[in-house]
Amino acid sequence: MALAIAALPVAADATHKPGHQPGAGGADLTIGANPTTTVFQNATVISGRLKGPNNSGQTITLREDAHPFNIGDKAVATTQTNQQGVYSFTRRPAENTTYQVTLGTVRSERVLVNVRIRMSLKASDYTPRVGQLVRLSGRACPAHDGITVRIQRRTSTGAFKTVRRTSLRAATRCSIYSRRLRIYRDGTYRVTADDANHATGISRTRFLNAHR
Repeated sequence: MALAIAALPVAADATHKPGHQPGAGGADLTIGANPTTTVFQNATVISGRLKGPNNSGQTITLREDAHPFNIGDKAVATTQTNQQGVYSFTRRPAENTTYQVTLGTVRSERVLVNVRIRMSLKASDYTPRVGQLVRLSGRACPAHDGITVRIQRRTSTGAFKTVRRTSLRAATRCSIYSRRLRIYRDGTYRVTADDANHATGISRTRFLNAHR
């Protein structure tokens, strides 16, 4: 038992990740994000704790670095730790972004928050006749003119298979798409799209009930 207890500090040190720099006097900054994947315009909470002596009322600086990373790191907000050394920030990143907090020379590790493109989907007719053409359309935010939208149908196994593709085009707000599809049977559809600086956007599913 004594050996196991003695080993604990060594194990804790081994968990420090690149970019995590404990300071003098035992100061140590933790960081996390909830959620780590969000949707454009939605919020994520960056929070953690300053460990060590005199950890209350300390000014914590939040730094962010948006895709493509390592070229635009900047301080974006500050806050103070509470009596337990806990801090938090609420952010609405526009694209995939890493976050880090600092206190003087003490730096936390970096945490990545992925941001999905916000996708919508609607159909011109949800109860089409068998063989009828139905127009599927929607928006993608932020604007991504020219990138590919995949129209997908749920298979019998529950997976989604791409059945058509189209491209986003410019609109007053965000980007829009539209594609006609001939419907021969009932089906559940969705659309997806992605690019280098965003995670894959996935729309809500829409059920088309075909009839004769």
